[in-house]
Amino acid sequence: MTAITPELLTEIRARFAHVETCPFTGPRVFFENAGGALTLTSVVETSARFAAIPDNQGRDNPASAALGEIIAKAREDAALFLGADAGKVFVGESGTELLFRLIADACLGTPDGVVLGSTVEHPASRSACARWAEVSGKRHVLVPHDDATGTVTPEAYAAAVTGDVRVATILHTSPVTGMSMDVPGIVAAIRAKAPEALIVVDGIQHACHGGIDIASYDIDGYVISPYKVFSRHGYGLAWASDRLSGLRHDALIGAPEGNWELGTRDTGAYATFSDVVEYFEWLGGEVSGETEPRARIAAAGKAIHDHEAALTRAMLHGTGNLPGLAEMAGVTVVGGVDNPAREGLVSFYADGQASPDLVAALADQGIRVHTRKADHYSGNILAPLGQADCVRVSLCHYNTEAEVAAFLAAMQRILG
Repeated sequence: MTAITPELLTEIRARFAHVETCPFTGPRVFFENAGGALTLTSVVETSARFAAIPDNQGRDNPASAALGEIIAKAREDAALFLGADAGKVFVGESGTELLFRLIADACLGTPDGVVLGSTVEHPASRSACARWAEVSGKRHVLVPHDDATGTVTPEAYAAAVTGDVRVATILHTSPVTGMSMDVPGIVAAIRAKAPEALIVVDGIQHACHGGIDIASYDIDGYVISPYKVFSRHGYGLAWASDRLSGLRHDALIGAPEGNWELGTRDTGAYATFSDVVEYFEWLGGEVSGETEPRARIAAAGKAIHDHEAALTRAMLHGTGNLPGLAEMAGVTVVGGVDNPAREGLVSFYADGQASPDLVAALADQGIRVHTRKADHYSGNILAPLGQADCVRVSLCHYNTEAEVAAFLAAMQRILG
C-alpha cells in the first residue's frame, strides 16, 4: 500500500473537470466538496453520450437490449463499490428521496413500536423518520449526540435501544461536523436488544471519503448521492436488503415483486456510476498491488482517507511557516481539533466574525468554502453550541497541500 504521491495527484486531478477554475468566476481553490464533489471527465462524456440516445429499456430492438445490459452492469458495479453481496441496487430522484422511500416502507411494513435515530443526523433521515413514524403510529426517539465531538456513539445508542425498536437510522458521516460514526458498533448495539429492527444508513457524506462494506454491517438500507462521489446531479443510488425489498412498497400493479423503480430510468445515470467505480478501481491499482476489483476499491478508499487526513492535519496545525486554524486566535473548530472521526472536513467559527462574511472574504481571495447556518439543515449541530453559523471547509483527495496553504494564508490576511 502506497500513499498518493505528488505525481499520482497530478494524474488524479487530470481526471476531473474544473479542478482549478470555476467556469463562471475563473481561478479558485475548491473546498466545497461536501456540497458536491468535482465531476469526473469520464462522467461528463458519458452523460453527453447517453443524453443523445432516443431508445428506452424494455423494447424489442438491439439498442434497448444494450441499454438493459448497461444498467445491469452498473448495478453490479455499484454492489461491488458498496461491498454488497445480496440485496438490490437501484436509482431514484436523489439521496434524500431514497431515504424517504426506504424509511417509509420500513415504518409501514413493521408492527407498532419505536423508530430510533439520533440528533446528529441530516434532516433527510430525521424528517423521514418523523413523518413516517407518525403515519405508522410509532414513537420517534432520538439518541442525543455529543456536542463536543460532533458524534453519536454505540454506547449512546445502547442506552436508548429497547426491544420494540422496529426501524433505526444511522448517519455514517456528518456533512456539518465532518465526523464519521462507528456504524458496525452502532448496529451491534441495536441488534443486541432489537435483533429484527430494519436499519437504514445515510452514507451520502461518507461515500467519497473512505470505504463502504455493506456485507459486514448487518443493515437493511444504504443510500448515497452520486454527485457527492464524482458523478453528477439528478439521481440518487440506494441499496436495500432482501428483507426490506420484500415489504410492500409503491409499485405498478402486476410489476415484478421486489422492484423498487417507478417508470423508465435514465440509463446515463447508471452508466455514470460505472465510471465512478472504474475510477476507484484505477486508483486502487495505483496505490496497491491488488488485482481483484473489490480489493482495489478498498485500497482506493484507504488511500483517499489517508490523504485527506494529512490535508486536514495541515489545515488544523499549519504547513510551512503558516499557522493552522487551531493556532489562530479566536477560531473554534467544531467537533474539536484532534478528532480521529474527522473525514475530509473542517467547520469553524471566529470570534467577532459572521461566517457569511468570512466566506465572502475567502471567495474574494479565490477560496471557495460554504456557510452552514443554524437552520433546518444544520441547527441540530449549531444551536446546541450557541452558534448562528459556521464556515465549512470540505476537502477531497484531489486537493493539495498547496491549496491548504493558500487557504491558511488567506485566513491569516482576513483575521489580521
